[in-house]
Amino acid sequence: MAVVLQAKDAIEWAYRGEGAVNLILAYCGKSPDFVGKILRIQKVPRNGSESENGPSALTMHECLVWGELEGLISAPTREIAEHLYVQQVMCPLLGSKHVDAGIRVLVSREFLEAVDNKVLCQRPSWRVDAAKVNPLCDSVLLVADHSIFPHVSGIIKDDFCVSVEIKPKCGFLPISEFIAPENAVKRSITRFQMHQALKLHQGKISQISKYDPLDFFSGSKDRVQNAMKSLLLTPQNNFRVFLNGSLIFGGLGGGADSTTYMVDRAFDYALKHVIRAEDGMRTKYFLELVTESVFKSGLLNRLLEVQKLDIIDIEGAIHLYYDIVSQPCMVCRQKGEKERYASLHSIPRDQSLKIVRDYLTSATAKDLSMMISFNSRENGDLESSCSTVYLESTNQSFDYKASFIDLDMKPLKKMEYYYKLDQQIVSCYVQMMRAAKEVDNRERVKETSQIS
Repeated sequence: MAVVLQAKDAIEWAYRGEGAVNLILAYCGKSPDFVGKILRIQKVPRNGSESENGPSALTMHECLVWGELEGLISAPTREIAEHLYVQQVMCPLLGSKHVDAGIRVLVSREFLEAVDNKVLCQRPSWRVDAAKVNPLCDSVLLVADHSIFPHVSGIIKDDFCVSVEIKPKCGFLPISEFIAPENAVKRSITRFQMHQALKLHQGKISQISKYDPLDFFSGSKDRVQNAMKSLLLTPQNNFRVFLNGSLIFGGLGGGADSTTYMVDRAFDYALKHVIRAEDGMRTKYFLELVTESVFKSGLLNRLLEVQKLDIIDIEGAIHLYYDIVSQPCMVCRQKGEKERYASLHSIPRDQSLKIVRDYLTSATAKDLSMMISFNSRENGDLESSCSTVYLESTNQSFDYKASFIDLDMKPLKKMEYYYKLDQQIVSCYVQMMRAAKEVDNRERVKETSQIS
């Protein structure tokens, strides 16, 4: 696309939300080139200098890791490399039918600055404090707006479209032999659940979510339904719902708020255009619809396979990282257990590169989102090229489209961050469980003394 977005164009783009890496803007103008599209604009830490955060190609060590993909490692900028990563790595793994790699659109610095100023008051304050739009990017990613149902054969229907965005998180428990004995809890409690304890301690959430990714990936409809209910009760940044592209449930920037009765009732009412049921029942049936489509799409099976590319956990992969970057292993030095990890440090170079490459790919799969959009089908509707799902509770059929989004390439240098965060998460969870056990013991002693 030859167009270059300028400052005057910023007015046609509306804030949709954001993650840790990108700002998401939805198009609200009339240009046919952009209708039904969103922009993903790269952010940079607010405390970093612009020269440090400017676009750059892959590092020397990243070129080693991704050496099998010639186009990716020869990309002139990191932005282009990350676009090629989605095309060459994630599309084959997750299926091109479910991944929109998008196209790069040129932008001026004035456009980026105008966007940054325009959305400032709409962004969560903690997101604003942490990062800003990267003013040095010369292009942004244009992709389909998956909160709007795709128009087939150019026919625009007046029907209502409802879309759900879900962050499944990691759907398996690690079994790596390199998990330290003091971290054995990782083999029985999911990373998501343990991370909740840390987030609560840090004040990032107001209550711990009951969502268990193992339920979502279980293959059992009852357990998936239970996972959906838990996401509804504490959506945090893991569950959002859109009606005709407008957010009707969940936070814009990933918040910690849980639902209230009034929010539940308002959400149920908003679904009246899509789910044919009496008041108070639409939310229940909507969750059934999402569950049915998740099963029928087979998305979770494919996603879990990619997540399981992480075969030795970060506690194993971190050692190979230090070998790749030719630095003394800080973990071996801190733990004083060089013999325990000697087998890792003797792995052939090409195998080390593959394990770390697979770990980074898995990290993308553990952090992505799923978007599923629904459009009601009537008996007289023309044959659709989309998949269909039947909701027995309301005797309705829906066209649906399922996609993976937020397929960001993880920088190699984040390996150290991943390791430190992993240890912090486990430590906080263990301390929380220990404190809870002590409280429980004191209560039992108190009850026993009262009885006697």
